[in-house]
Amino acid sequence: MKLRPIPIAITVIVSATLLFGGWFFYRQTTMQGPLQKIVQDYKGVSSAKFDISHNQINVKLDLKPDTNLSGLVNQITTKGKSLVGKRTLKFDFVDHSSDKLNRFWDSAMFSVAEAMDNKKYTEIPSKLQDLVKDTGIKTQTEMDTKNVYISISDGDNSKFIVLPRDPGRMGVWE
Repeated sequence: MKLRPIPIAITVIVSATLLFGGWFFYRQTTMQGPLQKIVQDYKGVSSAKFDISHNQINVKLDLKPDTNLSGLVNQITTKGKSLVGKRTLKFDFVDHSSDKLNRFWDSAMFSVAEAMDNKKYTEIPSKLQDLVKDTGIKTQTEMDTKNVYISISDGDNSKFIVLPRDPGRMGVWE
């Protein structure tokens, strides 16, 4: 029996195309598409990109300064509960900060890290408010069972920080 290389190569190419194309189509229609819709429907979201792996969902968000970050995370975890499952959500934000916001965050980092380390989360908003006086910067701090969400804005500039409440993964220095 003589093997013909051209039909074998065509069969391999068609099989690989169907397999990987089918996987891409499945991911796009059953996971990324619905998550994209949930996030895009939220007030203040300009764009969102997802990278979904077996145990983690990386979300790259472009947010407007007045976006309620904890509300967005809550919407993703409640409306997208079946899609997220046991995966962890990791957020990355498009940088719209300014030198003024970065200097403010640099000065606030120690106070926030101290409150996080001592698990005195209620001190974070008051410490930020003390530091923000007469700067024109607005801060918003919220918390859920997993994270502390800090939003800092100054006009069109904004900075969003998600800090895990798990002390072993302190994200304040990132």
